[in-house]
Amino acid sequence: MTKPMRQHAAAATPGAARPARTATPTPAQTHPTEPGETAPSSGGAATAERARSIGAEPAPGGGPAAGSGDAPAPSPSPGALNSAGAEDAAAGEARGAEAGRAPLAAGAGAGSAGPPDGGPAGPPSAEAQPAQAQVLYVHFGPGAMPCYPQLLELLGDITPVVQALPPDAALLDVRGALRYFGRDAAGLAALIRLRTLALHGVDCTVGVAANPLLARMAAYDGPPGQVRCVPAGEGEAAAFLAEKPAAALYGVGPATARTLCAYGLDTVGRIAAARLGTLQRILGAATGRQVQERARGVDPSSVTPSAPARSLSREYRFGRDELDAGLRRRALLTLADELGFRMRTEERVARVLTLTVRCADRSTLTRTRRLDEPTAHTPALTAAAYALHDALGLQRARVRAVVLRAEELTAAELAAHQLSLDPREENARRAEAAADRARLRFGSTAAHPAGQLDDAA
Repeated sequence: MTKPMRQHAAAATPGAARPARTATPTPAQTHPTEPGETAPSSGGAATAERARSIGAEPAPGGGPAAGSGDAPAPSPSPGALNSAGAEDAAAGEARGAEAGRAPLAAGAGAGSAGPPDGGPAGPPSAEAQPAQAQVLYVHFGPGAMPCYPQLLELLGDITPVVQALPPDAALLDVRGALRYFGRDAAGLAALIRLRTLALHGVDCTVGVAANPLLARMAAYDGPPGQVRCVPAGEGEAAAFLAEKPAAALYGVGPATARTLCAYGLDTVGRIAAARLGTLQRILGAATGRQVQERARGVDPSSVTPSAPARSLSREYRFGRDELDAGLRRRALLTLADELGFRMRTEERVARVLTLTVRCADRSTLTRTRRLDEPTAHTPALTAAAYALHDALGLQRARVRAVVLRAEELTAAELAAHQLSLDPREENARRAEAAADRARLRFGSTAAHPAGQLDDAA
């Protein structure tokens, strides 16, 4: 009585081990083993077609080809199933290599192994596509300012995604043009150089990279009139940036570069290797993070199609090569006053001010500054012009002309103005408005700031 009761208790215990089931292969899973017996005709045709797609010869008699991955195992044992899966992966690799794509990894799911009939696999997903150099930074040079609109139209014939960077540069996203022209990004850059030189006589410099930051730095990394490429990939970008000085990093001005060099961060590679907290303590939270990302070649910005913003410029040409810094400052006062008066008359304000100095040796020096707020106020424009002039560090330079350009003009009613509690600024604006009314009624010489020179060109 004891032994049968123990067997009954063991059978009733939850979680007790059950005897393994023996799988019986179905007729579709087994192959004929008798001599002279053949597989069904439909399976043989599909196997032959798949063998031809991967370059293998079908087995005699219409059976599956060796190594094609279609031959099921004689029994559904785990070892046989793993072998069949490996053969299917090998067949997928062969189809991917034949189609010019990267082979699929062994053990991938059925959804990623391609069509079961051996047809062409679909395009790879966006995550699987490698990064490509697709952004072009085109720098025409200062001599291209008169034909800048025509040059932008020429770039529009290559791709519609053109971002104007006046006065002499532009950004392009050529992803949609690669297949149309049958060229890579470097080939399109060479085509742009050829067209600009043949049609407008402008020998431009083109930087090619995966983002605007690297493309811009590549364009300035050498003499003009060349196409310079930065290969896509983190390793290539790091190698390109590693030995560059800190001041060469786009967005790092002279003051920021001096601060970084004081802490031993004199190259882009050292900035990229520095801890984020260290950079934030030196430069501030937002600036430190931005500088580190740029030092590592990261630029989240994209190319935004845009027309060049309207601008106004005035030029003062000296009667001789001018060495007197005081006389140059008076010329800048004259230019700022004329630009401010015209913008106020047209009810517009400027966001950016650019100073260009032309020297006796035909060299050109240019500095640009974004204003604290959009303005047409003559004292604000004059102060910005003086700061740009002092930043050039002209000591014994012989200057022939100075050009002041107000850029990114916008309607005055759309611009924000910071109110001031200083009554002197309010009085200055009222006096400026009264002087403008006198100019409109009696001429431009009726009222103007003291110290300015004759009218500019």
